[in-house]
Formats: sequence, C-alpha cells, structure tokens
Amino acid sequence: MTQSVIPPSPSAQDYAAQLAANADETMFERAEPFGLFVDWLEAAKASEPNDANAMTLATIDAEGMPDARIVLLKDVDARGFTFFSNQESAKGEQLWAHPSAALVFHWKSLRRQVRVRGVVEQVSAAEADAYFASRARESRIGAWASDQSRPLDSRAMLEARVAEKTASFDGQDVPRPDRWTGWRVVPQQIEFWRDRAFRLHDRLRFERDGDVWKRTRLWP
Repeated sequence: MTQSVIPPSPSAQDYAAQLAANADETMFERAEPFGLFVDWLEAAKASEPNDANAMTLATIDAEGMPDARIVLLKDVDARGFTFFSNQESAKGEQLWAHPSAALVFHWKSLRRQVRVRGVVEQVSAAEADAYFASRARESRIGAWASDQSRPLDSRAMLEARVAEKTASFDGQDVPRPDRWTGWRVVPQQIEFWRDRAFRLHDRLRFERDGDVWKRTRLWP
C-alpha cells in the first residue's frame, strides 16, 4: 500500500472551518445520554448523504472472536437501541449465545461518534410485528426467502426463491416469519466523541448506575 491513499492532514484554517460547530460546551451539561443522542442523530439526518441511522454492531462468536457489521437503528428510547434481523443469521446466533454487544455510530459529516456497550434483549412479538408490517412488501417477502448467512449457490437461486415466495403470498398479507425478530441493546455505557482541532477531542462518557447515569468527561 502506498502512502498516497492516506488523505493529508488538514490545515489549521480547514480545521477551524470544519470544527466550529463542535465548540459548544452544553453537551457536558446533559444529565442523561438519550436526549443528546437524539439531538446528534437529528443533526446527522440533516447532513449525512444517506443512512444516518447506520451503526456498527459488534458481537462475539462461539470461539470468542469478535464480529462486526453495519445494521440500521430502527428505534431509540430510554430502554435502549433497537434493530431487527433474522435470528438464525450469524449475528442472531451470536446474540443468543452471548447476549451483549457494542455499537458505534460514526457521522463523518459532523465529525462525531457515539459508542454504546450493553446487554441485549429480544423485543416483544408485538414490537417485531409492528415494525415488520411497516416494511415494503418486497422486503417482507425477502425475509421469508432468505436463509440469511447460509451458503448460496448463485444469484439465480436467490431470485428463484423470491419468485416462489412472491407466488405463495399472492393476494395475501405477508406476516412476520418466526425467525425474524428484533433486539434491543440496553446500554450500560454510552460515550460521545467529537472532533476538535489537532486531536484535542471532546469525550463524554455516561455509565449506568442503577436508575441514574454517571457523567464523566474524558481526556482525548
């Protein structure tokens, strides 16, 4: 790999222009993390080119090896961060075996990041049903057609399975398959990071202590 693929460090003038929005100190006055997270997510929705709700989900496999992939956040409230998927997928099997996870949100346009660590719980059937019903019909059929994370011989095989399931649900509603569910990451720790000039970044960590959150400012 040549060094030419590494972008050059920005000049002092560029840093000043890019990071002016990250100079507000009010983030350090927040008593709990969820309001701050929602504020940052709303800002990201206005500035990111797409998928501001994308997050890295990190899990542990049966051998103790870390595994990570991008998934989409579908709900956030005081209970935690919710996403949906096939529970027979690799991540589903890992979450059943080791019900803890880490999340990372990175918003390049804002130069901000949020890290989450916590335990994982399955959402209720009613929650999973409600979200599944909101998806496009084609996506619901896809959930029935896909043996997620299993070996696939060809694209043609996938398209044939989709056609088969499309025909089987012709003229009918497409219900949620039992293997499709949602998980909620119940955070024990949430850390907010924002870029400041010359690596003198801002970091704010919230740690759960019973029903309250302990707030700590961290060195960069």
